[in-house]
Amino acid sequence: MKILIVEDEKIHRITLTDLLTKEGHVVTACADGDAALAQVAAEPFDLVLSDLRLPGAGGIDVLRAVRTRAPETIVIMMTAYGTVDTAVEALKLGAYDYLIKPFAPDKLLSTLRHLHEFRRVMDENQQLRQQIQQIEKRPMIGDAPAMRKLSETIRAVAVREYTVLIRGESGTGKELVARALHDLSPRRDRPFVTLNCAALPASLLESELFGHEKGAFTGAIRRHDGYVERAAGGTLFIDEIDDLPMDLQPRLLRVLQEKEIVRVGGSSIIPVDVRILAASKVELQDEVKAGRFRADLFYRLNIIPLTIPPLRDRPEDIVPLVAHFFEKHGARDKCRLLSPQSFDDLRRYPWPGNVRELENLVERIIALSDALAVQEILRETLGDAPAASGGTADGAALPSSYTALMEEREREIIMKAMEQSGENVTAAARLLDLPRSTLRSKLEKWQQ
Repeated sequence: MKILIVEDEKIHRITLTDLLTKEGHVVTACADGDAALAQVAAEPFDLVLSDLRLPGAGGIDVLRAVRTRAPETIVIMMTAYGTVDTAVEALKLGAYDYLIKPFAPDKLLSTLRHLHEFRRVMDENQQLRQQIQQIEKRPMIGDAPAMRKLSETIRAVAVREYTVLIRGESGTGKELVARALHDLSPRRDRPFVTLNCAALPASLLESELFGHEKGAFTGAIRRHDGYVERAAGGTLFIDEIDDLPMDLQPRLLRVLQEKEIVRVGGSSIIPVDVRILAASKVELQDEVKAGRFRADLFYRLNIIPLTIPPLRDRPEDIVPLVAHFFEKHGARDKCRLLSPQSFDDLRRYPWPGNVRELENLVERIIALSDALAVQEILRETLGDAPAASGGTADGAALPSSYTALMEEREREIIMKAMEQSGENVTAAARLLDLPRSTLRSKLEKWQQ
């Protein structure tokens, strides 16, 4: 490792330098904090070993400089018994550990061995994260004409600052589309922040979205930056925007039109540079007609509408999606557990939970890794998948189109779940692995 030692006691500084050099490390030594700050500014280090009390800049100043310039650099503080409280404060500021002087050489070497193991694990985790990101950032998966057209539209609009409204049933991959728009845009190196309006209570949405000032309400002990500010320079994806309360909609409209916010409890106008992407699981035009969504906000969001087709409308995408999920979860070889007949059944199933439901099924298959258990899972999940053509079991004529057939099958599955759950929407949604709001929307549609 490349190590910087900051120690004003000459004998201790020389001893540490000799010890670490013999261990094979490249060591630079400084006698005061100002020299250490200059070294940190001039070149990178793997580890900084610094005393707390130093001539010139103190050890805490060195720590702050390292955390600002090179957050990946590890800092270990050295302290006497009388300054242990300060060392604990250093841990809160980001130091890896502290050593109480005088300490034996073995103590330092043991700490460095633990540090080496820590860095190895962190490097492995980083590599795994990068591998997952590479898999997740693959182009939109799907050979269906609707998916090819969607991919072309994403590439065309991503490079512009258009506001995009993404429409699709729950589980179709709306956040994936939003991430693709961000990754292909000039903002790709800036934050991508996601807010799900249905996941937060209405009472918290305002302060979470726009932030609040200290003392704005009981419990507001410090200033809080909201999602809009956290996405500064990047992209804010607002999912399930149909659940955004009416009283907050004018404030979001102000962000879109004026590029500014006012925190809860504040009066200062704060300019924001953020691109807004939004998604809805229902038709916002219908919400506007019903008086549940502002027309002016809808028109401002709907500059570029994108619709993700449900999985039941693109059965040709089942095979590539299954292969992708096996690869994503590091189990490519387990795809052999699915027979050709299994894939036929997967293509005929209506997938009320869409792509998310398919991924969940693949994860269950991976977890069991037993051919007989997999077949049982498929029977439990898919039931008697309807044939793609021909007559029904009772001889009745099939619906007029594949889409109509799938919608009919979906309704049968949902109604069976409602019956099994005693007409309890929450229980039925849990049984189907669907968001409650999505199931409620489908039931309301069928009751009209």
